[in-house]
Amino acid sequence: MTAAVYSRDEIIQFRNCRLIRNHQIIVDDLWIQNGKIINPEPIFFEKKICSHRQIDCSGALIAAGFIDIQINGGFGIDFANNTANIEEGIETVAKGLLAHGVTSFCPTLVTSLPKIYHDILPRIKKTNGGAKGANILGVHLEGPFINLEKKGAHEPKCIRDFDNGFSTVLETYGTLDNVAIITLAPEKENALKVIEELTARNITVSVGHSMANLEEGEAAIKHGSKLITHLFNAMLPFHHRDPGLVGLLTSDQLSESETVYYGIIADGIHTHPAALRIAYRANKEGLILVTDAISPFGLKDGEHHIGQMRIRIKNGMAQIAETNTLCGSIASMDECIRIFKRSTGCSTVFAIEAATLHPAKCLGIEKSKGTLDFDADADFVMLNDDLSVRSTWIAGNQVYSATH
Repeated sequence: MTAAVYSRDEIIQFRNCRLIRNHQIIVDDLWIQNGKIINPEPIFFEKKICSHRQIDCSGALIAAGFIDIQINGGFGIDFANNTANIEEGIETVAKGLLAHGVTSFCPTLVTSLPKIYHDILPRIKKTNGGAKGANILGVHLEGPFINLEKKGAHEPKCIRDFDNGFSTVLETYGTLDNVAIITLAPEKENALKVIEELTARNITVSVGHSMANLEEGEAAIKHGSKLITHLFNAMLPFHHRDPGLVGLLTSDQLSESETVYYGIIADGIHTHPAALRIAYRANKEGLILVTDAISPFGLKDGEHHIGQMRIRIKNGMAQIAETNTLCGSIASMDECIRIFKRSTGCSTVFAIEAATLHPAKCLGIEKSKGTLDFDADADFVMLNDDLSVRSTWIAGNQVYSATH
């Protein structure tokens, strides 16, 4: 299969394939026009039109393109430590992700100084992807309003409180125009009012890097938060008398109609397979696979930087230099999907939906992303039976092929 860009008016029919649609694998063709997935029935019965071009998929499994809502960088690029060439760095990562089936992502900035946010945020714009890389859905700001005791790899001197409520948020970030997600510690003073204001601005609030107990977590959800940042990591460990933020997965104090989403790192290092199974069995609908990948993702072992911190990569692990503290993942999304499926015994459909439909629902974009439903964007990935990536497509155009 060769890379090609088709005219927007052409009707393209993908044949000899299986589709992940309606929570199942079905044998059907995929029809594309004008960068969208279309229903072929009106074409046949009303317009009497056949497809302009047919593509033989050689038995591939077709799924919606993967969505990574937490990725700090990769291929030598650290988003929070690359201010001079942030546009070039974003493009490098966006293009590199195509080989791993990722068609949309949220560039993530770890806790930084206000001047870094003021410089970078106006320059990371929400964009439509293509041959130059995956779609940018908006920035994920992981900090600086986190708990010092659960800082992980975040620089302590950059951590802030909501001293003046939402005014502090605006002073710190400078602009929220390009922001999709903000991770914060809900136990901080004035946090609940901040959550309400961010939610009103259509920004997804995630709780994380936190010492919050279950009650404080429930309060955050009731005020508009809907996501937990990398479950089990950088939060109070599960305790039978107060399960902390982990308890949100099965809380009976929240509306049954509202899903509590949570990111989880299935890289084989951050989260034990038993913990993956616990989360999967406790709250399937809210599970979102994230990579939390950092700048050395895609690079060899050695010393690198993330934000203001020196980190060391060795034996597939990323740690703060001269310590044993994990500071991020270097696994790809397709690898996380395979590890998660193997660790939990879940179906192929569920493993893929945890990286497609679930993050799309969390961000409220499930009508256009994370699905192969009619009228959705034609962002998809062709997979082999072992869930390795065969090719990646954005707006109906092939942007990566494993054979070239």
